Amino acid sequence: MPTEWTVRAITRAMLPVLLVLTLVEVGSGMVLGAFETTLYTYPSLLVLVPVTIGTAGNLGSVLASRLSTSFHLGTLSFDPDDETLVGNAVATVALAVSVFPVVGGGAWLLTSLSGSARLPLLSVVAVALTSGVALAVLAIVVTLVATYGAYRLELDPDDVVIPVVTNVCDVLGVLVLFGVVRLLL
Repeated sequence: MPTEWTVRAITRAMLPVLLVLTLVEVGSGMVLGAFETTLYTYPSLLVLVPVTIGTAGNLGSVLASRLSTSFHLGTLSFDPDDETLVGNAVATVALAVSVFPVVGGGAWLLTSLSGSARLPLLSVVAVALTSGVALAVLAIVVTLVATYGAYRLELDPDDVVIPVVTNVCDVLGVLVLFGVVRLLL
């Protein structure tokens, strides 16, 4: 794919994406505002919000970087039988399974030290782990769709995929976290 490295070409490719992502982030803030009472009732969940959405975005960004590199090397295949693609997806879920319990434990510990923990440790870890695994799966799907979309639209995935993945994971992070809270608590 020939890449034109001019301000005009980059602006033409990125401006629409960034405008749409700005609207997506505003929607995420509105959803977050709707759950303000729940967050104030359970401070451990308040601590989980930025860490959960940040970690989900990071997991998606790592996967996006790996897929983008494979794309530029010409080794990216969107075939479900591709061992590299499946291996990267499994690694993303494995990272989520190993990181999110620590995130939940850390959120509980932090609120415990401040004297405001109202949920038991296992509840906070269960919320963090469940939402983290769900977000990892969603981050994989979003990353694959964004990478394939960039490929089909002949856009550079280095420019497009990571902003899309991190912003969409922000919104999904808020939605999934509060969905899991409603389901488990």
